[in-house]
Amino acid sequence: MHNDIIKRVLHREGGAKITKDPNDPGGTTKYGVSQKAYPDLDIESLTEEEAIAIYKKDYWDKARVDELPKRLKEIYFDMCVNMGRRRAVKVLQKACNAKGADLIVDGGIGAFTIKACEKLEAERLTAYRVLYYANLVLKKDNLMRYYYGWFKRSIEIA
Repeated sequence: MHNDIIKRVLHREGGAKITKDPNDPGGTTKYGVSQKAYPDLDIESLTEEEAIAIYKKDYWDKARVDELPKRLKEIYFDMCVNMGRRRAVKVLQKACNAKGADLIVDGGIGAFTIKACEKLEAERLTAYRVLYYANLVLKKDNLMRYYYGWFKRSIEIA
């Protein structure tokens, strides 16, 4: 299951296309893997298989995606890749709290957060994800150019 989800996220991240957006703080990217995050990696020569291995080890496993309900896995994993694990977990925790959980919103994915996800609907998580992006672009106007893409990406998975 994780390979299918990872491949869909790789596609959303731009696939094999190499991007050098001067407004992207990550620098050169391919499959969503950035030069900033992996300075010793030859991004332009990165293969899909290598990108999948990076996503599995550095995102899927560290974010404990396998421990979440099936309905949340792809949304949460996509969030971890797109906004970073700590931010994604905070969004997840806020969504769980809106459903009645009493989590400390600290960005740590632990047993209490995982347990609280049992009651969380995919649509609620998506709503909180969209809210995160809206608040972000309201604070940082220079990111507004990305908002529509982030919004579309968010609702595409839900």
